[in-house]
Amino acid sequence: MVEMSVAGIALDAASRSPIVLLRDPSGRRQVPIWIDQAQAQNILAGVAEAPPPRPLSHDLMVSLLQAAELDLERVIIHAIEDNTFRAVLKLSRQGDAEGGEPLLEVDARPSDAIALAVRTGSPIWMLEEVVADASIPVDAEADAEDSNEFRRFLDSVSPAELVRHLSKAQPERDAGGEDSGEASDDTPGTSPV
Repeated sequence: MVEMSVAGIALDAASRSPIVLLRDPSGRRQVPIWIDQAQAQNILAGVAEAPPPRPLSHDLMVSLLQAAELDLERVIIHAIEDNTFRAVLKLSRQGDAEGGEPLLEVDARPSDAIALAVRTGSPIWMLEEVVADASIPVDAEADAEDSNEFRRFLDSVSPAELVRHLSKAQPERDAGGEDSGEASDDTPGTSPV
């Protein structure tokens, strides 16, 4: 899973529909999710962190979660079905130890889940498969430059030099514990669900 952040709200040039943009940690991929005007305003109100004079629907939802002593642990956008993103809210009892099993899993529209996440400071996670299927490159020039640099490297190194370089790097990795065979928090697929 990939922890995403809200990069902003954009407008689709053709349809003039708002799009919430979720960005991956590398800043190289964004996932656009088409939403309506009201959903865009709800997300923007949460991002602004300026309380409205009267609670909006999502402010009310946060108040209800607090009254029920529930925390929004995380939002997970887990699928795209028929061109529609699917999300769930993972809720737990307030005060439960971090990492405990969520008490509830509630189905939600991604726009509502994102609006709640920005209000509560909860992380937004997306399955890697969804990111891979729905993302657009943010910086195509940087990606092309990285690709060209890698090609130049491959063209300039002989197989014997590459083997020597890898054998020199292997003892450093073993000594640093990075290649010990144990999963770390940075290992794909070991992020919290």
